[in-house]
Amino acid sequence: MFRVLVSDAISEEGLAPLRASAHIDIVQKNVSEAEEELHTFDALLVRSATKVTEKLLENMPNLQIIGRAGVGVDNIDVDAATKRGIVVINAPNGNTISAAEHTFAMMAALVRRIPQAHISVKSREWNRSAFVGNELFGKKLGIIGFGRIGSEVAKRARAFGMSVHVYDPFLTKDRAEKLGVSIHSLDEVLASADIITVHTPLTKETRGLLGADNLAKTKKGVYLVNCARGGIIDERALIPFLENGHVAGVALDVFEQEPPGDHPLLSFDNVIVTPHLGASTVEAQLNVATQVAEELLHFFEGRPVTSSINLPVLSKDVYEKIHAFYHLGRKLGLIASQFMNIPVQELSVTYAGTVADLETTYITRSLLAGFLRPRVASTVNEVNAAMIAKERGITYGEKFSDETHGYANCISLTVHGENKTFTIKGTHVPNYGDRIVHFDGVAIDFAPEGHLLYIQHHDRPGMIGKVGNVLGAHDVNIATMQVGRQEAGGKAMMILSLDKPVDEAVLHALAQIDDIETVKRLEA
Repeated sequence: MFRVLVSDAISEEGLAPLRASAHIDIVQKNVSEAEEELHTFDALLVRSATKVTEKLLENMPNLQIIGRAGVGVDNIDVDAATKRGIVVINAPNGNTISAAEHTFAMMAALVRRIPQAHISVKSREWNRSAFVGNELFGKKLGIIGFGRIGSEVAKRARAFGMSVHVYDPFLTKDRAEKLGVSIHSLDEVLASADIITVHTPLTKETRGLLGADNLAKTKKGVYLVNCARGGIIDERALIPFLENGHVAGVALDVFEQEPPGDHPLLSFDNVIVTPHLGASTVEAQLNVATQVAEELLHFFEGRPVTSSINLPVLSKDVYEKIHAFYHLGRKLGLIASQFMNIPVQELSVTYAGTVADLETTYITRSLLAGFLRPRVASTVNEVNAAMIAKERGITYGEKFSDETHGYANCISLTVHGENKTFTIKGTHVPNYGDRIVHFDGVAIDFAPEGHLLYIQHHDRPGMIGKVGNVLGAHDVNIATMQVGRQEAGGKAMMILSLDKPVDEAVLHALAQIDDIETVKRLEA
């Protein structure tokens, strides 16, 4: 008999898969009410109200699995769970349709001024001329970020006779053609779209993506929609564009701080808002509850789960043998994805030396998850990485080789893009750590850790000094610097480890140095 604590409100219909099992005992109490029996539970099922902290996990020594009836797991200490061997699962697909429909509803309400007209009529007014709106038919919809939700919004937009212009640096031409959308640069989408909706994850790169500079690039009279994550639109920077009429209207389901309180945007008549309702439908709430309940059932029946967001269950012996390469693979994938900031079709992983004798399947999955992490809005892990890669039209495979390049072990990753191929090679040295030993055709040796800066340049005297002067002028401290070249006077590169990430101003200043061809930020 397995005991499941359901500590947040979940409908009986959602719990039905668990109720149907004779081997599962369900207890519906909040954590404080169940305090005396926490040690007896095998599973914990939550929504967002319960905070699954390290302290709570200490009081639940028999816990094997945590189910989150929803997508986000911000309320769960996943690291603490992983350290204890507790599987954490969620329901990543349950609210996709609801979020897409809410986005489209907000868009239609915005351009037809439905909320404002509703308030007017409720106030016993009948002023039809005050609420003349715009049609969606024939308009250009700009979608920034084209994952599951963005693609569902696109389907609905095409049904309304809209043309869909997409900015997603990882969207392939084949997938765009299948979905009937066109690929454009960010500047092109900003300049051409009548309506812009954002569907990216909130990262360091996307926070404030629609800030003052990019808002100024939009066409006058543009409408903006954000039902994704608060912070993608710079709310303070948006205010002057509303005041001068450059932005015709904004629809927000999310804010940087929630609830927003006495936010200045709420005073604008052409700003419509909802309290983070993207997933708030009966169907979505039922879907996520049912999905996570079914996953819990599969887990207890010894079947594989497909939505684990932490490490897959490995034997202690296997994990101890591969864990160093597991983390090296993740770093190789993450760095390669940032460097190849374009659509890709194929990843090829080659193992050589001692690593080739291990269980490489988990290492490859870790590498694939690392590669996909910067490219998708949802959580990516070793369990779902293959499925997400397939959705994105990315194939991958393993090879084995005797060529170790002089190291005891070597993992080589080659990424094939539409117009470019990139190779990175790494090794793990016991008691010394991970090292990158080959990067885009150049032999080099650096640790894939922290804030990195890649600079490709022509091999000329004085380049190191010029780079150092720029970084010093911007108060950026260099922790380490590694250099390499193909031949004297030819292609050369630097990899710098920095104490803090650099901003766009630093990248721009470095790019102005003669003989520097490429400057990229990399995070490992």
